[in-house]
Formats: sequence, C-alpha cells, structure tokens
Amino acid sequence: MSEAMVLAERNGAVLVLTLNRPERLNAAPPALFEQLAAYLDNLGDARAVLITGGERAFCSGADLAGKMMAPGSAGDNAYAALTGTYNPTMEKLADLPVPIVSAVNGPAAGIGCSLALAADFCVMGESAYLLQAFVNIGLVPDGGSSWMLPRLAGKARATEMMLLGERIHGPKAESWGLVYKCLPDAVVQDEALALAQRLAEGPSMALGLMRRGIMASLQSDYAEGLAREAADQREAGNSADAAEGTIAFIQKRKAEFKGQ
Repeated sequence: MSEAMVLAERNGAVLVLTLNRPERLNAAPPALFEQLAAYLDNLGDARAVLITGGERAFCSGADLAGKMMAPGSAGDNAYAALTGTYNPTMEKLADLPVPIVSAVNGPAAGIGCSLALAADFCVMGESAYLLQAFVNIGLVPDGGSSWMLPRLAGKARATEMMLLGERIHGPKAESWGLVYKCLPDAVVQDEALALAQRLAEGPSMALGLMRRGIMASLQSDYAEGLAREAADQREAGNSADAAEGTIAFIQKRKAEFKGQ
C-alpha cells in the first residue's frame, strides 16, 4: 500500500482532508496531489471540504527532492508533473460542486500557496504565511498563482509577491484581500471547521453553482454572466432546497436544507 500522504475523515457532512507529510512540512510530490484528486473524485454525500495541513504547516510547496529537479532535465520534469498531476488537481478544485475551506498554519509556499488560495474561504493563522518562493530558485509561479494572485490582490501586489519572493503573513494577507480571515494560530483549525460545517448545512446545489459562477465570471463578459445566471437560477430554482427555502421564508422559520 502506498504512503498515505493525505488523510481523510468525515466530520458530519464535511470531508476533512489533511496533508500528511509533517516531516517535510507537507511538501507535495505529485503523488500527494494524486491522492488529493482521488478524494475529490469520491466526495460521496459530503457537502463541504476542509483542506488543512495541521498545526505546523499547510504545504511548503512541491517536493523538489529526487529526479524532478535533476540538473539538465528539471524544466521537462516540472512540466510533466504540472500538466500530468498538479494542474488537473487544481482544475478539480475549481470545478468541485461543494464549497471548500482551507485552514493555514505555518507556510503555504509555492504550489501550497496556490492550493490554499484555491479554496472559497482561506482561514490563516497570524504567524502563517503565503510565499511565492519561485524567484529564489530561478523558477516561475505555478499551480495557477499567476492567474489567481492578480485577481485577488491586484497587479502591483501580485508583482510584489512573485518578483520579490517575500513572505506575506496572515494579517497582511487579510488586509490585501487574499484570504477570508486571519485568526490567532490556536483557533484556526476549529474556526475553519465551523465555517465548513456552516457551509455544509446550506443549499448545496446553489452553493456549487455560485462558486462555479464566480470562477466563470472572471473569464466572461457581462452578457455571458447574465445568461449563465439565468441558467443557474433555473437549475437552483427547481431543487428541493429552493422549495424548502421558500416555504421556510413564508413560515418565518430557519430553512433545513438537505443538499438536494
């Protein structure tokens, strides 16, 4: 049996995925992303996903040990790993039908930064940091960072992160709009789980359509956005959760969504 680089457990309707290479600060070889993708492909009845690396680190980046960075072939090996494993997993995250929360303690560097920010809600500890470390080793951002960062923080700040390669700690990340919330380190895991549980109690179809709609809006014009909203509203409006929401509103009570 291969090493369990990602641990999975259910907490109610939340699928908790924990990166499990603490001795390497959760540095991620392609195999780790393969295991992550396998869980994303088999959500079962989970209605939200929480991705975390535990208390010490989120993910210190791709694992550069071994043949992946061998002199003379590093670029070709990195290209193969990105197109064959890392990028398809990032695309799965973008297209997931349920909300994603990330809980970040310690470093989220390189592709770990991309993974953390791919969540709908990124909760960071005060001493945690985001790092685009590529410039320090003569490489370029990957995992979607060059697409994601200008949209989250603007061109100037994205340029600062990528070209200077300096740590962006939790408080600054929150002030820049990169993450949802910065909290004391000790409460990050609990607060992130509570948020994931709140999302899991929501109208799952509508939430999934919203997150996909947000992603699509970053690449479409206004008319396309209007058309997509109309189509999504038809799909959501025909769901059992929408019917429950309407009845609950009329009856002046809290809706009890079932994710249907």
